[in-house]
Amino acid sequence: MAKNKPIIYFICTGNSCRSQMAEGFGKKYAGGDFDIYSAGVEAHGLNKRAVEVMKEVGVDISNHTSDIIDPEILNNALYAITLCGDAEERCPYTPPHVKRIHWPLQDPAKTTGTEEEIMAVFRKVRDQIDKLVYDIIEEARQTLKEE
Repeated sequence: MAKNKPIIYFICTGNSCRSQMAEGFGKKYAGGDFDIYSAGVEAHGLNKRAVEVMKEVGVDISNHTSDIIDPEILNNALYAITLCGDAEERCPYTPPHVKRIHWPLQDPAKTTGTEEEIMAVFRKVRDQIDKLVYDIIEEARQTLKEE
């Protein structure tokens, strides 16, 4: 963990879908300006559908690992962003300098229906995450310029 780069930490329940997609987009948009991590309150493994829908937009997350929250990364983060209500409630305390943000996103892994319907929800959530991550990276850049 490089101490000189600001950290953006994406947190979900199982670190299998939403936080993984957010990490993928974060690394795409950060351009080396930030250290991007994701984790879960638990580690559920990487969701194959999340890997597939990210590949569709040219972001490879297939080598990501499903990790539990690292207190050192969390306590040194510029932003700690929860992507589901469970993670928001169960995320450990963060020091005042860590900006906590919550994005109440639907869990695509809980979608039922045909494979086509399930993948449609994964794509919808992926596209929401794409915009949110792009915007937060831009906000973080602006914040750092003002400091």
